[in-house]
This record gives sequence, structure tokens and C-alpha cells, in this order.
Amino acid sequence: MEEPYVFKIFSNERKEKKKRFRLLETGFSKDKIKDEAIFAYPIKHYSELEEGERADNIGMMEENFSVLEMDEFTVSVGDTFRMGEAIIQVSQPGKIRRVGKKVNFQTGWYFRVIEEGKIKERTDLELLDRAYPQWSITACNEIMFIKKHDLRRADELYECELLSEKWRHVLRKRVRGY
Repeated sequence: MEEPYVFKIFSNERKEKKKRFRLLETGFSKDKIKDEAIFAYPIKHYSELEEGERADNIGMMEENFSVLEMDEFTVSVGDTFRMGEAIIQVSQPGKIRRVGKKVNFQTGWYFRVIEEGKIKERTDLELLDRAYPQWSITACNEIMFIKKHDLRRADELYECELLSEKWRHVLRKRVRGY
């Protein structure tokens, strides 16, 4: 696998950020949930969209980072990366999209910011730690949305301490039956 790479960066206002800037703990705005500070989406998924869904440019999924050499199979909850001066960590899958009756599990994922710092687009992501390789974004989506009745696996995912509080709360309710 090539080095993961952030190709483009977008602000929450959908403006491309071409210059170096300081990434805050809450990502691009002060009112973001820390576990959802940055939304990343693989560029390769754009080529897989139906003709009618394609946009003229990358960014239509409202991602903050358009990434290369990463996808839901190769990224796991808790993966910690250095990007420029900042350190970021995968916290949870992105949102499920529905296209008609079809569910699209090309969700992307969210990062939390562990250490603020200056970043810029067209930068490699250096993997610092992979704490939970068994919990790829795909595996998490499978437990949350497909195998909902597998309480043993739901409990195992709940025990993943680097999974976002939001997801852990849902899993705890499922496992405990309320």
C-alpha cells in the first residue's frame, strides 16, 4: 500500500483550503463535536458513483479531507496519524447514505484531533499507531447496521475504548437491551 495521503482539504463551508493553517481540536469550527472534528472520504469512491451522482469536483460528500490510498477496509478505529504538526485519530465511521432503496457503506470516517498543529493539503499521513486493527471502518459498519443481533460482537466493539462515545452509547444500549 502506498502512503496514505490527504489530497484536498475543505472547510466546513465547502471552501478548499490551499494554504497551511492550524488544525484545531474541534477541527474547522469551534462548535464541532470533538469525536467528529474531521470527516475524511476516499477519492476512489467518486469513480464508483453512478453517472447521475457524480459531481464536477471532489468534495461533494462534504468531507474535510479527500484522501488517497485509504478506504473503509484499510482504516481502523484508533488509527493514529501525524499530519504535518498535528496528530489525528480515527474515531468512528461516517454516516450511511441511501440511494433509493440501496444502502451505501462507502461511509468515510471521522477523526478526532489529538494534538493541534499546522497542516496543509497534499500531505502524507504517517501512521503512528494501530490500536484496534480488527475494527476496520467496514467491520464497525457491519456490526452497527448489518449484524445488529450479534450481541457478542457488539459488546466486543463497545469495549474498543477509542471508538467515539456516540457509537459506544448506541452499542451499550443494544447489548443491555434498552
